[in-house]
Amino acid sequence: MKFQGEIEYTITKHSPEHVLAEMPVRPGILNPDGVVNPGAMLWFADACATVLAYERGELFPGTAGILTGIGVNADIVGNQNNGVLRALSRFVKYGSELSTVHTIITGAGDQLIAEVTTKYIVAK
Repeated sequence: MKFQGEIEYTITKHSPEHVLAEMPVRPGILNPDGVVNPGAMLWFADACATVLAYERGELFPGTAGILTGIGVNADIVGNQNNGVLRALSRFVKYGSELSTVHTIITGAGDQLIAEVTTKYIVAK
């Protein structure tokens, strides 16, 4: 059996304090039940959080080291089968060695879909 999908998202606002993004719900990210695969949600949240974690607004920082995700915690409380998912990523803690980002994913009517917390270190 072969499965193929494509994930796409657009950053709609990017600042040192937060990242806002949208991801269209398409057939390629749906699971066999016809709703968004939780892996696609985690990917979306992590992608947005990573953009934020890169030195508060510098997508490709000129710093020594590589940003490395060391932890992900997710609570998926909803889902949908069409429309657009929106993500808002904000810092819980921003540090020179460890940063923690909280991302909220919402769906149609601002319904809560997921809350994802990611932790990053700069590996040298």
